[in-house]
Amino acid sequence: MTVAGESSSTSAGSTSTVFGVPAGLLAAAASLVLIGAFLAVVYDITDVVGRRDQFVLLAGGTLALATVVGWTLRPRYALGLAVLIAAGGFAAYFLALPESQLALLSTERLLADTFALLSGLSALRLLSADVWALAVTPGPVFLAWYLAVRGRIAPAVAVAGSGLGLFVLTTDATGTLTLLGVGAGMAAVGFDGIDRFGSAGGQLDVLTVVLAAMVVLSATVTVLPGAGGSPVIPDEGVADQPTVEASLVSADDRISVVGSISLSPRVRFEVQSTSPDYWQTATFDRYTGDGWVRTGDTRDYEGGRLAGPDGPSRLVRQTVTPATPLDSMPAAWRPVAVSGDIENETLVTQQGNLRPDRAVEIGETYNVTSDVPQYTAASLRRTGTDYPDEIRERYLALPDSTSDRVRDRAAEIAGDAETPYDKAVAVEEWLEANKEYSLRVSRPDGDIAESFLFEMDAGYCTYYASTMVVLLRSEGVPARFVTGYTTGEQVGDDRYVVRGLDSHAWVEVYFEDTGWVRFDPTPAGPRQDAESSSLSDARDEGQTGIDTNETSPESNETEQPTTTATDTPTPTENGTETNETPAGGSPPGPSIDERLGVTPTGDGAAEDDGGGLVPELPSRETLFVGLVGLLGVVAGVRRTRLPAHLRFATAAYQRRTDSPADDVFRAYDRLELALEREYRPRRPGETVRAYLDSLSRVGVDERTRQVGRLYERAKYGDGVTRADADEAVAAANAVVRARLPLVRRWTD
Repeated sequence: MTVAGESSSTSAGSTSTVFGVPAGLLAAAASLVLIGAFLAVVYDITDVVGRRDQFVLLAGGTLALATVVGWTLRPRYALGLAVLIAAGGFAAYFLALPESQLALLSTERLLADTFALLSGLSALRLLSADVWALAVTPGPVFLAWYLAVRGRIAPAVAVAGSGLGLFVLTTDATGTLTLLGVGAGMAAVGFDGIDRFGSAGGQLDVLTVVLAAMVVLSATVTVLPGAGGSPVIPDEGVADQPTVEASLVSADDRISVVGSISLSPRVRFEVQSTSPDYWQTATFDRYTGDGWVRTGDTRDYEGGRLAGPDGPSRLVRQTVTPATPLDSMPAAWRPVAVSGDIENETLVTQQGNLRPDRAVEIGETYNVTSDVPQYTAASLRRTGTDYPDEIRERYLALPDSTSDRVRDRAAEIAGDAETPYDKAVAVEEWLEANKEYSLRVSRPDGDIAESFLFEMDAGYCTYYASTMVVLLRSEGVPARFVTGYTTGEQVGDDRYVVRGLDSHAWVEVYFEDTGWVRFDPTPAGPRQDAESSSLSDARDEGQTGIDTNETSPESNETEQPTTTATDTPTPTENGTETNETPAGGSPPGPSIDERLGVTPTGDGAAEDDGGGLVPELPSRETLFVGLVGLLGVVAGVRRTRLPAHLRFATAAYQRRTDSPADDVFRAYDRLELALEREYRPRRPGETVRAYLDSLSRVGVDERTRQVGRLYERAKYGDGVTRADADEAVAAANAVVRARLPLVRRWTD
């Protein structure tokens, strides 16, 4: 009879079961779960980049084909078919690439891209990620499920695990899916072993221990920097990192929206510029629902002039001097030339931004010449909507999961506007008027823009800018998410001190014959108030690195306000937009949204109100990992039979009681425990006499059998005397201590 939680023994022709279910069926089911974890990652990718419905049909068709082929074709033919499927998918991917990208393809480039994927490059950064996702799916899914259907579980797990492992390396697999895949793979191999070789319950204990160890390790250990999302159980102190400046300005190619932030007033760099502006560091084109990704590669800046804007422009020359090491290259949009200490180590992104190949150190400087677009509101209203294909494909895309209510809200706000410019102004003004500015927000679950529109009353620049881009794209207006710094504090006619709290996110909208134009939906007044408060508090606390000689309060009778470039196009008499300082002083103060010191404070919005200590419950993921670990410990204890060992160790001695019968019962229990360890346990329904008689054939002596007779007399007969009890205890002592070498050594 099979006991729940145990598998049957392997007799010829028998089927091993676990919990009454054939182990082979459980192995195939676990393999399907592993394949499902791989498919779930690709599903998330296609949801962001498009073709989600095609992916679902492709995945379902591939599994169905593998099932049929698994019943009909031999492995060598199926392997050939899998190779053809994989080759066909990647051929389709290469054919779908733009001609400009195909022209750059080479063996070295393909190897470099492959290495980049394996070392942390997200698949979302691929320009044709939608086609790539469809290309990468059929081959491994077909082969893995075919092998599982044929009962080849180990190679099936190897194929599916390799597919999931690729996405762990590209950082596209979340911690939860990685845990699920690892657990399913180990379960599949374990159940397959039970199916092939059978086992008693001990084998199931071994499987449980291994699974638990794999889950806990994969949840708490990060093998590669940036791999697979983040550990489910974070390192202590991680909750205080990174700053918003690090996650926005210093972000490499991907931004995740965080919750509450704080500001740092530390001086980052100084700019000498012929005109004030926003100092841009990066632009992001692909919206993921919880953040932003920059697609495409970078190339070396090889000198000369880069491409400028599509329409009229004016030159702005800047010299940037770091006050702390910079891992970005702030510059006015659009940079067309670079010189200085970092010139030969400058990279250019496909979006047109500059970035250093190494940190720009204190004492180094670089010079940037920018062609700043010139326009008026009237000129922008006259532009058409015949956008280039590349602009449409990259800057109108939204996740397939974008809800209808987001699109409906976009239509409510900007649907009546007749031109892209008017739509942009309508969205910008609506966000400024209907959302409050606050650094204290809880990071919402799900889509950031949707949450900000319908569930949140307040947010900071990341939320404003992300939401504006989503609303404009919903209305067919190309837009992108931009990070950098606002102008900073003006300390001379053409010099600006920029602090960490000036880090900011804003929006750029594309217009025909003009190019990218800046819009900033974050309310300027509350930003300036928060910035001023942060800087004032830092000065009161005596913090260092927050002022230069020219910005310190002692150097001025009145503290100069920080300044930024104007947020929206400003028409002038000659018909061009100049971004000059408005009458009455310096430009509006810089955004302080996440700026610099920005440290996420969990999802918490509120500070401690002094109401006492309130324990913070662990996350669901952490509780899950803890439960799995506990199950592993329990299974390990069962496997090592630790309770039985402890119970036997406590049986070495017996304290006598006032009841001779109880002493006999206890003596017999101790004796039976010793016999069970050396021979076998007493079977259900087997009497004490029959049990001891059967063991007499293998060495049980008459004294042990006498204890059995005394047990029967005490339980069923006339009872026992104190002498009988002493005899039983002495016999039990001899038998038990003989089987405990350490105790025997102490008592001899």
